Amino acid sequence: MARVLLIVGGGIAAFKASELIRLLRRNGHSVTPVLTAGGAHFVTPMTLAALAESPVYTSLWDLKDETEMGHIQLSRAADLVLVCPATADLLAKLAAGIADDLATTLLLATDKPVAVAPAMNVRMWQHAATQSNIATLKARGIQVIEPVEGEMACGEYGPGRLPEPGEILAHLDLAGSTLVPSGGEAAIEARLDQRPPTTLGTSGSLVGRHILITAGPTHEPIDPVRVIANRSSGKQGFAIAAAAARAGARVTLVAGPVSLPTPGGVARIDVETADQMLAAVEAALPCDAAILVAAVADWKVDPSPTKLKKGDGPPSIQLLPNPDILATLAQHPLRPRLLVGFAAETNDLLPNASAKRERKGADWIVANDVSGDVMGGSHNHVHLITRDGTESWDSAPKDEVARRLVTRIAEELEPE
Repeated sequence: MARVLLIVGGGIAAFKASELIRLLRRNGHSVTPVLTAGGAHFVTPMTLAALAESPVYTSLWDLKDETEMGHIQLSRAADLVLVCPATADLLAKLAAGIADDLATTLLLATDKPVAVAPAMNVRMWQHAATQSNIATLKARGIQVIEPVEGEMACGEYGPGRLPEPGEILAHLDLAGSTLVPSGGEAAIEARLDQRPPTTLGTSGSLVGRHILITAGPTHEPIDPVRVIANRSSGKQGFAIAAAAARAGARVTLVAGPVSLPTPGGVARIDVETADQMLAAVEAALPCDAAILVAAVADWKVDPSPTKLKKGDGPPSIQLLPNPDILATLAQHPLRPRLLVGFAAETNDLLPNASAKRERKGADWIVANDVSGDVMGGSHNHVHLITRDGTESWDSAPKDEVARRLVTRIAEELEPE
């Protein structure tokens, strides 16, 4: 498991560092806290030391530590340096290479991966100087866990809030809790070898179950700047992933190109194309249930390596079939015990969805009419089609649809 050097910056969000330490240790990682002078105004060294079961480092001028070049040893002993919360001041100093206290000296001296989780007032976050610093850090390979929208301690609303500790944990590239980037089957398989053994839930109807979920659209490149895509927002799939995690499941979420925050306790794999999504899904097997919510593009093309020019006239594009992920899983040697697909239709909803369930070999199909504002909207009106018949559910917020579907899945997976 990983050794995390956690730098706690000064800001009201510093209180979340305590829960983050608890979650990191629950997942088997060790934590060494470094508390900045600003951070000490919000949390105490004693609190962090008790939770981490580790000394807390606060000063660059500790005689004992620095006679042994303690700041160098600290910066090199970790597997990951995490700054949480990262204030505008810390980000600016890191971008400029300033080292005027223990935290900034560690950041400049380390040769290990660095991740920052910014938290600040919305205006500070949106300021051109902060955004320039963020761009600089990203260009240097530092992972930036973007803040989320919400109400600030000052009463303003917008992006700038620190994500919840579980969401931060899901973004970290750590053995046992990983956000997996796209980049081909090898990268997917390498990361999935490190899937989280535990989740945030210690009790619930899905404890001990592995639930695999796909969400969002796929983008199929036409050339370096154009894609075949669809309007899926990913909201329903992400809501199902969050509900499954709350029910205690180990959740693997394979997400197409969406900007939604990762639900707490969920291992996320980001992909772009249908081929990548299929590779990620197969690499995540075995699982107890697979819920394939993603709106996978039916077609792809052999993309042009250079941008197609408007002046050359409309290009002749030959559409090629994409892999059928639902049908592939239905015939897979590691077929999930429960295989659930989604059917988005604009007409003849129930007949088309029922035919899809039989044709693809799924156990259940969740059918929804997308002729309105469902794709991107906040509500969904679905019908659950099983071998035993059809259940029509009232229109409800997508979170409630997710909760109800997870309840039904838990009932189906109960031991006989």
